[in-house]
This record gives sequence, structure tokens and C-alpha cells, in this order.
Amino acid sequence: MPVREELRRNAVARIRSSEPLFDDVLGYHNTVVPQVENALLAGHDMIMLGERGQAKTRMIRGLAGLLDEWMPIIAGSEINDDPYAPVSAHAKALVAEQGDDTPIEWVHRADRYGEKLATPDTSIADLIGEVDPIKVAEGRYLSDELTLHYGLVPRTNRGIFAINELPDLAERIQVGLLNVLEERDVQIRGYKVRLPLDVVLVASANPEDYTNRGRIITPLKDRFGAQIRTHYPLDADTETAIVAQEAYLGPGAGDAAGETAGPGTEGMAVTVPSFMTRIVVAITRAARSSPHVSQRSGVSVRLSISNAETMVANAMRRTLRAGGDHVVPRVTDLEALSSSTAGKVEIETLEEGREAEILQRLVSSAALSVFKDCVPPDMHRAVVDAFEEDLVVDVGDDVADADYAGLLAQIPALTAPVQALLADDEAAESPAMVASAVELVLEGLHLSKRLNKDAQGPRAQYRSR
Repeated sequence: MPVREELRRNAVARIRSSEPLFDDVLGYHNTVVPQVENALLAGHDMIMLGERGQAKTRMIRGLAGLLDEWMPIIAGSEINDDPYAPVSAHAKALVAEQGDDTPIEWVHRADRYGEKLATPDTSIADLIGEVDPIKVAEGRYLSDELTLHYGLVPRTNRGIFAINELPDLAERIQVGLLNVLEERDVQIRGYKVRLPLDVVLVASANPEDYTNRGRIITPLKDRFGAQIRTHYPLDADTETAIVAQEAYLGPGAGDAAGETAGPGTEGMAVTVPSFMTRIVVAITRAARSSPHVSQRSGVSVRLSISNAETMVANAMRRTLRAGGDHVVPRVTDLEALSSSTAGKVEIETLEEGREAEILQRLVSSAALSVFKDCVPPDMHRAVVDAFEEDLVVDVGDDVADADYAGLLAQIPALTAPVQALLADDEAAESPAMVASAVELVLEGLHLSKRLNKDAQGPRAQYRSR
């Protein structure tokens, strides 16, 4: 069975049984996945077109799961020769000599997937093949097909071959793929050998390279049967679910990757309040609409993942210094996100040194939006009124969780907004969770211009306006 028929048959079974095509790709169920299903049912080669961090490579690798688990090949074949239809000189000679006694090997689906990251120095020899001087030195004639060393594409015969970042492939090398996509064969050097290949070719590209620079040659674009456009998560809930799935948030945080507590973190537990995750996601989504951030290269979901991990790491460092064992991120920990944000967004500004200011604005706008969503406006006034009596509240890395919890007794009006923030969280009564909620209430009122904030080194003070 040709590999396209194999993929089509297994895709039909998945669709009929309502099984997901990709188990760990979120947010594409109604947009991208139907396009991939159409391409599989049509037997098309595909090019995934999208910005960085849109799961293009993950989906391409996931296609290997649609292959049969095991496939028979002629033993010793470099290009997965079909026992009933050998194409290489080695396989043909073996079948002619041994007939039905030809030895068979079984190849797992994982070995039927090949991948190459396109780089400017990639050569035709890498992809298609070249004469092997060692085989010539062993006494074979140059005209002997057995002197050939097959490249990555022939070695993925009867499987799926992927090229990541296709526009980075030199144009003269792209020409070498034309026959693979249309005539389904490869030609090596000046040999008269033509190997009919059974391979599905899938590529990924960034639309900036694809449309503006024109670095994929037109005949190659024409040979891809399907162009599938990916996108960033359409809503905050999907991006939040991706962060929960991908980010390592420490021991006890329910990370999807299955990491366990490392040395020195035994006995510690990490709880990330839902509103803190929402702030991290809101920062990314604010960056995608900011006029100060370049939208040409996109703002990857990796920004949300890295920021969530950095936020938890800073909270863990703070908790370790304080001698605690319950790690809960606070608004204070958001100051650490500059290190994980700066490398993932391209700031567009004419003034030197404004990058830090722009990043801080993104964090502030995210915190304010989450505060407004979670805390009803009718709860604000009572807290603001409590500060009219010359009340000053200190926050910072060195302020203990118990001190924040004590504020609820000192300022009863804080209880209602804190409960509103922690309504959907477990361990809501713990001092660390209360401390995190108190900080967001105070910061939200400051950003709403209801309280003043004086920053002094590692500490900040909130007071009435």
C-alpha cells in the first residue's frame, strides 16, 4: 500500500471514531486540523505556513502517528525497499538470488519519519545522495549503483520526510526537490539510476520569508498540494491551557511533562493562582497588539510558557530565601519577566533605552485587565477608603506571607476582593495564596489610579492618593 493510502486509511479511522488527529496540539480543532485532514484525504504534500511558535513542527511530527506501527522491508535495505517491489540494486539482487527466502526486517513507524532543518549550507548530497568514495576505494566501478550513498529523502522512502524552515534552503537546492514532489523519483549525479520513491513531503515556513522575500521558488510552491495556515491561540483560555500543558511549574504544580522534584526541592509544593497565569497570558496577548512590538516576526506562545516558568522560578527563589515550603507567585515576581520577555519580542522604538519601559507597560496593562475582570468595581471603594486614614502597606520579596494575611484583619475590606480572586483556586486559605491575592488587589487599585505606589529598592509602599 502506498504511504498516501496508508495515511488516508488511518486518518479515516481517526475521523470516523472522533479521535483527535494530534493529542497535544490545542486551539486548532476547528481551524487548522480540518485543513490537515483534507490534505491527508486528498493525498497531498503539505506546507505549514505560520509564525514562530505555532506548533508547525509538532503537527508535522504528529503525522508519523498515522503510519502503521510496523512495516516490512528487505533486510539490509538503506531505502526501505518493499519486498514485493524492490527499487535499489541491493534489494533487486537479493530478491533475484534468494526469491521467497529473502530475509525480511520490520521497521517501526518512528523510523519512517525523517526531518531536516533547512540551512544555507544544506547540499544536494544531504537530501538526495552522492557517490561514496569509500565504496569506490573498495573496488567498485563508478558506474556501479552500489557506490551511491543515499541522502535523507531516499532513506525515508515509504515514509514521511519533513523540511523545517524551507525558505532557508538555497534556491539551487530547492530545484533538486522538484522531481521528488512531482515525478516521485530522485536522480543522483550523472547516473542513469532513477529511484521511484514513495514519500510524503511536508515543509514548514514563516510567511515573512514565504511571501515578502520570495525565497521559495515558484515551481516548488506549485508542487505542494496543500498550504495550511496556522495561527496563534484565538482566545486566552486556549493559551492558558497551552501554558498548563507545556510549562514546568515545579513540584506539585501538575506539570504535563512529568518532571519530579529536583534535588533540594523535596517537601516543596508550587501553587500558581489562576489569576497569575492569566496575567502571564495577558502579557503575551497585549504584546501581539502593541504598536511598539514588531508583529512581522510574531509573538510566540513560547513567551507565555517561558514567562510562567520564570515567574514560578522567582517565587521559588524568594520562598527558599524565606525558609518557606509553599511557593506561590505574586505580582512582585512579575518584575523578573524582563529576562524571559526581552529575547522573544522585537521592540520597535526610535529612542534608546525605552525597551524596559515598554515591557513594563505590557506587564502593567496585563495586571490591570485581569484585576478588572476578577474584582467587581463595587469592591474597590471600601479598600480605598481604608487608606484614607494614613494607612501605608509595604510589599516586596522580603515581606512574609503571614504579614499579608494579617492585613485582612487590619483592613476587613480586603477580604471580599481577595475571595473574588481566589474563588477558583485550591488552597485558597493558605497565607501564600492570600498574599498573592492581596498584592494584585493593591497593584490593581494603583494601576486604576485609586492608590499611590512608592517604589524603594526591593520594597514598594501603597498609600492613599
